[in-house]
Amino acid sequence: MRSTIRNLCRLLQIVWLLGRYDAVFLLEDAKKIHFLTWFANSIPKRSGLGSPGERLAAVLQILGPCFIKFGQALSTRPDLVGDEVALELSKLQDRLPPFSGKEAKEIISKELGRPIHELFSEFNEVPVAAASIAQVHLAQTTEGDAVAVKVLRPGIEIAFARDIALFYWLAALSERVWRRLRPLEVIHTFADSVAMEMDLRMEAAAASEIRGNFKDDPSFLIPKVDWQRTSQRVLTLEKVEGIPIDEVEALVVSNQNPREILMIASTAFFKQIFRDGFFHADLHAGNLLVNSDGCVVAVDFGIMGRLDRKTKRYLAEMLLGFLQGNYLRVAEVHFEAGYVPSHKSKEKFTQALRSIGEPILGKPLNEISIAQLLGHLFGVTKTFEMETQPQLLLLQKTLLMAEGICRRLSPEENMWVLARPQIEHWAKENLNLNSEMQNLAGQSLQLFRNVPRLLELSEKALMNLDSNEGKRSRLGEQGVTNKISIPSYIYALLSMLGLTVCALIILQFL
Repeated sequence: MRSTIRNLCRLLQIVWLLGRYDAVFLLEDAKKIHFLTWFANSIPKRSGLGSPGERLAAVLQILGPCFIKFGQALSTRPDLVGDEVALELSKLQDRLPPFSGKEAKEIISKELGRPIHELFSEFNEVPVAAASIAQVHLAQTTEGDAVAVKVLRPGIEIAFARDIALFYWLAALSERVWRRLRPLEVIHTFADSVAMEMDLRMEAAAASEIRGNFKDDPSFLIPKVDWQRTSQRVLTLEKVEGIPIDEVEALVVSNQNPREILMIASTAFFKQIFRDGFFHADLHAGNLLVNSDGCVVAVDFGIMGRLDRKTKRYLAEMLLGFLQGNYLRVAEVHFEAGYVPSHKSKEKFTQALRSIGEPILGKPLNEISIAQLLGHLFGVTKTFEMETQPQLLLLQKTLLMAEGICRRLSPEENMWVLARPQIEHWAKENLNLNSEMQNLAGQSLQLFRNVPRLLELSEKALMNLDSNEGKRSRLGEQGVTNKISIPSYIYALLSMLGLTVCALIILQFL
């Protein structure tokens, strides 16, 4: 009862702020609860308000850290809130006043099980950055290494759990009213994302993985994880220094070449997408630095994206199709991937793709925006019943950030023109018959590895047949059957073994 009263009071505060900042458009679907929109519209409006997205961002900023994070999460869903609102939400600043350095040291000692002086010979109690979930301190280890130490805020798990419980309560109430926004699904995705961010071991693992992916590329650097000083609430990374990648004047003064930096950044980004299928999904300028050697250094790995082989193939063929003006092929790719239902008209979808591509691709090369193209593509999802692809929505937001950085670095250049040879090379290597046969062989080998397990299951099934023999007649009398088909097991095993052998033979000729 107490939690319900608290949630109702919070709901009234939210609606009041939406009305005060003229962000009532968020309630536009609330036809079954008119009193909410009436209450919000009756509230006196502030003067000097900006665009709808700016007004909503202001409301979320006032409501606090969890709402800021939620707004940032919504910025990856232009299909739900629209392109303009999503763009403004992506600018939400996740900054809060810091907690004391003394508290940070206590958390570190407790988490790592050692006194602070045994871990660090120096520890700066004044943080260099403070956000809703954690803050960062500079330190020096007892071995003499300069590091950055990220520490979760005290009690942050409890605070976020309380707000997420409120979100679930609101989503359950509004599921029918805002069915278009699929509120429960959105909140569930958000809750999973926050849970990942509040376990700093996951961020450490992401940093370690992407560092391993670029171990042979000296131009794109990732700080090393100090695993001995890392836990669920503490993350220790090698200290890195550099100029934020969008500060072009400072880069020029330090004798850096913006075009070369653009080449490094765009090459690294496309390697993450197409080669690795694992990409940095929070590419604002503060997370990309340029060091004194002209290398690009990435930091903050709390938000990462993954693309499986099927999605990478779809993305490569779609981008090449658009860049080549082959809209029919782009349409075929969508149907082949299952993103558009087979009963929809391929010809009409091709026409829709042309209407999206021509206005964007007809611009000068330095103005072409694939992120904008993807945004418009997602805009036709309702008409053609396209499945929502969360990984592509996250990628679209990341592309938007990357394009913005690249334009500030070198306005006359276009990252897509620079990256096109890389995409074509990847497509040549991965979209031909040989690569498909290798992929089939790989899948067959995986099946082959599972054969012992399947044989074990089959043996258990046969034993169950013997042990259940006495029960069969009684079950039969009751009209119940409990048979396990022996031939089906044998047939499945033989089929997989045959497929494996065929694939291995084919692989020898590749």
